[in-house]
Amino acid sequence: MIILIAGASHTGKTKLAQSLLEKYKYPYLSIDHLKMGLIRSGQTRLTPESDNHKLTEYLWPIVCEIIKTAIENGQNLTVEGCYIPYDWQKDFDENYLLKIKYICLVMTERYIRNHFDKIRKYASVIENRLDDRYCTPERLIEENQRALQQCQTYRQKVFLIDNEYKVKVEL
Repeated sequence: MIILIAGASHTGKTKLAQSLLEKYKYPYLSIDHLKMGLIRSGQTRLTPESDNHKLTEYLWPIVCEIIKTAIENGQNLTVEGCYIPYDWQKDFDENYLLKIKYICLVMTERYIRNHFDKIRKYASVIENRLDDRYCTPERLIEENQRALQQCQTYRQKVFLIDNEYKVKVEL
């Protein structure tokens, strides 16, 4: 089984992947780690500040083939990151799709406004964010609204985080 965890920044994608690792023993791939490895090794001229669309165009074909390889080898894997396109299904035939579960984490504007201090507090619960100055309520609201709209457009499953943060995934 492949679990894809998508969503805007600060929604808890990495924390959920870590929880699935602990509960189900599914290893996970952080697309951010792949991104930084490719950037730091000089394999791309893209930077961490590059446009998300350009990063997705570069990273997703690589991640797609990793997913296919894991499925072909009968391996479980969680892949998490904001570089999973909302129309990801077009890149897999039915045999692969049967083995992929997609989850998109989306916070409502109300949740962000009421819990922004907690969002910032838990931002580094799994990985250290070296520079988190870009994280503002306005930016998170915009990113999450865009994620929700894209999920609706492509009929993707959404875990909506509204009153409290509760995301449970059963496999």
